Amino acid sequence: MNKDQLNKINKTRSNTAHTCIKLPGPEHWTTMIFERITVEPDKMAGQPCIRGLRIPVATVVVMVADGMTPAEIVAELPDLELEDVAEALHYAAEAVKERELPLRHPA
Repeated sequence: MNKDQLNKINKTRSNTAHTCIKLPGPEHWTTMIFERITVEPDKMAGQPCIRGLRIPVATVVVMVADGMTPAEIVAELPDLELEDVAEALHYAAEAVKERELPLRHPA
């Protein structure tokens, strides 16, 4: 993600440990609140993590991509709950909505 795209996604951490992600919409900015995702500059280099744990959202997303079920992920990372896996996927989906991905076109 380049700097312009990062500027579009304004992540803030509130006193209640909620993470907000602001995404540009057709008419205005949409704010989504994630109760289980935290972003702390001094922890994990500011990567979005699960509930303040040192478990990045990206780690959970890769585990799903590798074919693991939410139950298998929770068994592998016992600090997580099933709801954490679902919210990590929702967060990742929102984070890439505005990103243009280079795709290879079929021949």
